[in-house]
This record gives sequence, C-alpha cells and structure tokens, in this order.
Amino acid sequence: MYAGVDCGTQSTKVVIVDTAQGVIGEASHAHRLDEGEGGRREQHPEEWIEALRSAFADAVEQAKIDPREIRAIGVSGQQHGMVALDARGEPLYPAKLWCDTETALHNEALVEKLGGHQACLETLGLMLQTGYTASKVAWLRDTHPDLYRRIDTLLLPHDYLNFWLTGERVAESGDASGTGYFDTRSRTWHHDVFRAIAPELDPERVLPRLIDSREPVGRVRPEVARELGLSENVLVASGGGDNMMAAIGTGNIAPGLVTMSLGTSGTVCAFADHPVVEAGGLVANFCASSDGWLPLVCTMNVTSATTRVRELFGFDIATFGEQVAAAPVGADGVMILPFFNGERVPALPHATASFVGLTSRNTTPANLCRAVVEGTTFGMRYGLDLLGPLAQRASQVRLVGGGARSPVWRQIVADVLDVEVICPNVTEAAALGAAIQAVWCDDYVRGANRTLAELCDGLVSLDQQTLTRPQAANVPRYQALYRTYRQALAERYHVPV
Repeated sequence: MYAGVDCGTQSTKVVIVDTAQGVIGEASHAHRLDEGEGGRREQHPEEWIEALRSAFADAVEQAKIDPREIRAIGVSGQQHGMVALDARGEPLYPAKLWCDTETALHNEALVEKLGGHQACLETLGLMLQTGYTASKVAWLRDTHPDLYRRIDTLLLPHDYLNFWLTGERVAESGDASGTGYFDTRSRTWHHDVFRAIAPELDPERVLPRLIDSREPVGRVRPEVARELGLSENVLVASGGGDNMMAAIGTGNIAPGLVTMSLGTSGTVCAFADHPVVEAGGLVANFCASSDGWLPLVCTMNVTSATTRVRELFGFDIATFGEQVAAAPVGADGVMILPFFNGERVPALPHATASFVGLTSRNTTPANLCRAVVEGTTFGMRYGLDLLGPLAQRASQVRLVGGGARSPVWRQIVADVLDVEVICPNVTEAAALGAAIQAVWCDDYVRGANRTLAELCDGLVSLDQQTLTRPQAANVPRYQALYRTYRQALAERYHVPV
C-alpha cells in the first residue's frame, strides 16, 4: 500500500494505492485562499497540514485498510509557493502562492537586474515569471525586512510537507525548476542568481539540499507516524511539483503525449528528453520528476474564470454545463479575454478580464457561460502552440482537472485543438503520480528493478467513456474564432498575432 498527497490551491487530496488493485481510497479537504488588493494570494501552511490529516484519515477509512500497511508516501504540491522558515522550522510569513501577482514589479526588476530577457534564458534556461518564488523572496526583503533577515530555510509547498513528515529540508529538480534561482539544464541551484535576489542570505545555508527524484527524503517522524496511525520507518519519496506529479499520474513520461490540466489555472506540458528553451521565454523549461524535462505552459485563468461567471448567475455546476451546451459555437459573437487574475501566458500580469462583442441580443447567460469556457480554452490553445513540435507530434491529450469532468468542455477542447482527448480513470492525477513515485522510490530503496514506465502501465488507466474526438464541422469554425481571439489580444494588449 502507498499514499499519494497533492496539496493544491483549493484543497489537499490523498489517494491510497494498492499496486495490485490500483486506487482503493481517495479523499480531499479544502483550505482557504486569502486574497487581497494588488494581486495578493496567500495561504497558511498549517492549514495544509490540517487538510492532509483530515484527507488522509478519510482516504484510509474509504480504503478500509489498516494504515500500518502503507509502505511509502509521496507528496505533490502547488509549484512556486514561498515558505520561509525560521531557525525553529516555523513559517515566518503565510505562503505566497503561484497565483500571487503582488510581486509583478519585483519580477520585472529582477529580470532587469539579471541582464534582461535573453540573459535570463542563457543563465537559467527559462524566463523569470511573475509567480515564481524568486520575486516573492525579493518582495519579502523589501516589505518585511525584519522577517526576511530571520530566514533560515526557503522551501516550496511540497518541500514543507515533506519537512513536516520527516524533519528533513530537501528539494528535487522538478519543483525546484520553478523557483527562478535554479539552472534547469544542469539541475543545480544557481547561487549567483540567488545572491542577486537575496544578497544578505547565504544560499549554502538557506537553500535545501537537492536529491534525485527517485531518492527518499527520509522516514516519517515517530510522532507523525503515531498521529496518522502509520507503522515505523514509513518511507517518504522525494515528491515534486503538481505538474510533474500529474505528468507521472497520466503516464506522460515519454515523447508523444500532452497532459492538459483544466484546474484553477491551466497547464499544458509534454515530456522531452532534452532541455527546451523557447526564444520568447513563455515555455517553462522545467525538469521532469521522471528524468528528462517537462516543458510547460501555465495560464492563470481556467476554472477560476468559469467559476466567477457561474457564480455571477448563481448556477450550480450542472446548470452551468447545461447553459454552455445550450449556446452555439462562438456564443453568438460573445468572446471573453478571461484575465481575472492577470495572465502569465501571454505575459500580462496586470491585465483584466473583458467581454467582447456584446449586443442587446446576444447578452444572455448561456452565451456568457459558453464564452468563458471557449475563452479559457483559446488560452490553452495559445499555450499548446508554443510547445511547437512536441505538441504537433502529440497523438492524444490527456485531460485532468475539474473542467475535464464536463463532457461539453471536453468537446470544446477537442474541437479547438483538433486532437482527441481522454481523461484518466483517476482524476486526481497529481496525487496518483505522487503515489506512483512513492512505489518507484520504495523499489529503489529495496533494490527492485521495475521501471517507472512499468509502474505507470500498471497504475495509470484511461476512461474510455471520456474519449472525445474533434467534430469535423466545428474544427474550422473554431480555427476562425481562435484567429479572432488572437486579434483581440493584439488590439487590446499588443500581443503579436
């Protein structure tokens, strides 16, 4: 038995995996998102721990197992979040999250300090983006210098949960890729860049030790084992960022597939056996947590945008889906630039959302609901196009996240991308990926020789009922609508067509 944990923006999920049967238990527990002016989005790390406790207990109960049967745990976490710890291991400040845009100006200043766009690509293998950890550290230095001076360790969210489980302060290359002070080609911390960001801090002291993605972090601390009902010496795998774990949880560990997440944010990634440094800097050249690389594009507005429109009309999720289905392709001319949270790709951190093409005849709930689904999907298409040959060679898109549960949304994705899409049977792909990585790590420690591909073949299954192919009549219509979307981006935000 193995456990996978995924600490996301809205909740922490836990799955229990039996290698012979697959997932036998899963549960989640919500946590709060604190939002404020200027793009502030933060969470308290202690709420992650409370959510982990609750979700773990519920998953074990659903699985009807003795938790002492669990051999290893893997943890997935939302990328980029800053968890600054003092010498006692206590958070100095709430975790600033991936979707926090309060640090946009700090990010711009850091890019300039490092020599500009091209210099960032040459130095780090990727472009610093608002939301990466680097600008959060710079922000804390400027706004809370007293807390900044007390930093003893800088961790990412999944690193922090590993720290709580084991007492060890470590990181792995996949998640570390999104800090902004990690060289994604050599898979090492870039100390010179870190010193430019935080000159008063010693990177040798405050940056966690790097381990290989197959190595264990350590063993669960005795007091935590007693609290969770675990046996002694339960292994904790390296874990990783949620995108890296979702790639494993969808079997995307070799070229030819694309994983797309329709979650709070949207992500598109494809496995590569070499670094992928895109000239525009919008593709994040992240390391994979399965060896290789995971070039990735992230958009800030997917279900976060559809939820705002849905709640505007007071619709539940089922009614929202009915409204989307009732409107025609193109929503009778209504289009949205859905940048409620600013946007990362294209790089528009200060952008706002706007509906385009409204008239007295087409301003209906159904059209506005359809427009926000289409608009967020156009944003995903924009990101997919940036992956170039990796996306063009893809035979299938594996779809995860809350939006993937909607049949009408799956059809819109297939039509807009002109490729078949399918969902895994286990929709909590990041938690499943963390559990699979825990098996892989346990095998490594015990000297077993199963490959990660063999583990994915056995534990990742696809829901054939969700297989959705493009509708021939809709594909050219969406091609034209996508060109209109790109033209709207060019006119309003001067994004090249």
